[in-house]
Amino acid sequence: MLIRLLTALTLMTGTAQAQAARTPSHCIALAGDIEGAAFVQAASYDVDVPSETVLIHYIDHASFLIRSHGGLNIVTDFTGYIGNVPMIPDVVTMNHAHDTHWTAFPDPAISHALNGWGPFGQGIDHHVDLGEVLVRNVSTDIRSQYGGSEAKGNSIFVFEMAGLCIGHLGHLHHEPDAGQYAAIGRLDVVMAPIDGGMTLDLPTMTRVLKRLKSSVVLPMHWFSDYTLDEFLIGMADEFAVVEVGGPALQVSRDRLPARPTIMVLRPEWLQR
Repeated sequence: MLIRLLTALTLMTGTAQAQAARTPSHCIALAGDIEGAAFVQAASYDVDVPSETVLIHYIDHASFLIRSHGGLNIVTDFTGYIGNVPMIPDVVTMNHAHDTHWTAFPDPAISHALNGWGPFGQGIDHHVDLGEVLVRNVSTDIRSQYGGSEAKGNSIFVFEMAGLCIGHLGHLHHEPDAGQYAAIGRLDVVMAPIDGGMTLDLPTMTRVLKRLKSSVVLPMHWFSDYTLDEFLIGMADEFAVVEVGGPALQVSRDRLPARPTIMVLRPEWLQR
């Protein structure tokens, strides 16, 4: 009986520590390729997330749900609607190039509603440490709706969790400069807009992604299979391509593909 009690206390202590701590990532310190890793596991958005694993669900356009093992829910480029579910995210990130990437009225119950912009031309800095997840950003410029430009009007958001660095390029309008590449660091997973015009043209986006050398690329912000196919053809020389067959997958550091891989998710609103 005593042995069982001690075992239970040990497990409870271990669980509490896991929820409170974040496995260190290697965002800035470059890491070598992980050989022999297995293909990531496709998953529904509402399953329990295993330890040291991240769930990613492509909701729509540039919005993704990112869920941690401890139950933190993050939504990127949040517009105020994610589907017919009662979930209130813990964190939402937004960019304001177009109204399909943000809302002026996020639910007040959301603990952290992070704008990707600040006062015009000044940008904004986020460093939100939630224990198991760190959210930070790197500012980039955008073109304004009236033909001008806004310095530091877009944010590349980076999420450090489960030993992974997950990046969302937002509404990227130019190739990052050397300082911005350094601030972004190594991204294991990157969500990249591939529309070919409203954000970056495809040759430039291809160059950005080949420089980032992320293990997993998740295409977003595409409006037809024609655009998607054009992007995939341009990347096929250096990246494997996998059609996941649904909107979601689970990723862990020890199961990243050895060869950089484009994982094609098909967007789907969150549903009960």
